Amino acid sequence: MFAQSPLDFERKGPLFIDKRLRRNRRTPAIRALVQENYLHAQQLVAPLFVLEGTKRQEPIASMPGVFRLSIDLLIDQAIKLYELGIRAVDLFPVISAEAKDSLGSEAIREGNLMQKAVYALKKAIPELCVMVDVALDPYTDHGHDGLVDEKGAILNDPTLEVLARMSLLAADAGADVIAPSDMMDGRVAHIRKTLDAQGHIEVNILAYAAKYASAFYGPFREALQSAPKFGDKKTYQLNPANSREGLRESLCDEEEGADFLLVKPALAYLDVLYRIKEITTLPVAAYHVSGEYAMIMAAAEKGWIDADRVLTESLISIKRAGADFILTYGAERMAQLLRSGWSF
Repeated sequence: MFAQSPLDFERKGPLFIDKRLRRNRRTPAIRALVQENYLHAQQLVAPLFVLEGTKRQEPIASMPGVFRLSIDLLIDQAIKLYELGIRAVDLFPVISAEAKDSLGSEAIREGNLMQKAVYALKKAIPELCVMVDVALDPYTDHGHDGLVDEKGAILNDPTLEVLARMSLLAADAGADVIAPSDMMDGRVAHIRKTLDAQGHIEVNILAYAAKYASAFYGPFREALQSAPKFGDKKTYQLNPANSREGLRESLCDEEEGADFLLVKPALAYLDVLYRIKEITTLPVAAYHVSGEYAMIMAAAEKGWIDADRVLTESLISIKRAGADFILTYGAERMAQLLRSGWSF
C-alpha cells in the first residue's frame, strides 16, 4: 500500500490523482511558458494633451507624470513613445477659456489647434497612428459634449452636424482614427457618411460604445478645464448600474459602421468589456481612465503600493477581460517596464 498525503493525492479507485497544481508556477521560466495573457507596447495607446504656443509644458497636478504640451514638445513626446514601441496616440486639445463659447465654435474652425497638431504629428512621424477625440466638451463654455438649448437640454441631432465637421477637419489634417466620445445617438453613422462622402473612406472610427457616467473622469476634466458648468452627463452617458445598455450601444455602433468599440472606464466595467467581446467580431478597446491612473500614482506617492506592479496588474486585468488594445496614461511607463524585461 502506498503512503498517501492528503496534501498531494486523492484516492480514486486504483488511481492516485495528483492535485499539486503549484508545479506550473514553480519557476519564472515555467510561469512564462503557461502565461495566458501578455502586454505589448504596440497595443497601448497614449492619450496626449496639446495646447497652444511653443516650449510649453504644464504638469497636471492630479495626474503625476502627465503634461499638457505645446505642439513642438508633443512631437518630441510622440517620438519618444514611438521609440518605446507605442504606435498610437490619442489627442485631446486644451482650449483657452477665451476661445470657448456655447456652440464650441473653435472645434470647427479651419486651422484650429487640433488640426495643427495632427498635421505636425503626421509630418514628423508618418507611421504613427494618430487618433483624435471628437466631442464638444473641450470647446464649450458649459462643458457638455453636445450643443444645449435654453433649458440646458442636450440637443442630439444638431450636435451630429458639428461632430461630423470636427471629424472632417481631423481627417483632412491626416488623422488615422476618429474617436467620438460624445455619446450622441447616431453619431457613428453620421460621421461615417460624412467622411466617405469627402473621400476619407480609409479613416477608422473608434466608437466610445460603452462610456459610462463615471466619477473616474475628474483628473481628465481638470486637465482640459472641461467640467460641466451645470447639471451632469447622465442623459447621454450610460448608467453605471447597467450592463445590457452597454451591449445595446455597442451593437448599434457596430451596425452604424464603427471599426473598433471602446469601453470607458476600464477597471470598474470589466464585466461589460467581457460581455461586449463575446457578442462582436470587431476589435474591442478599453480606456484606463484618468481617475484609475491617478489612484495608482497617489497611493504610490504615499508609499502604500508599488506603482509599477499595480499598473501592470491593472492593465493585464483589462487584457484578460478581452481588450485588444488599451488607452492608458501609464502607456509610457508600461512600455519602459516591458523594454526592461519586466515580468509578473
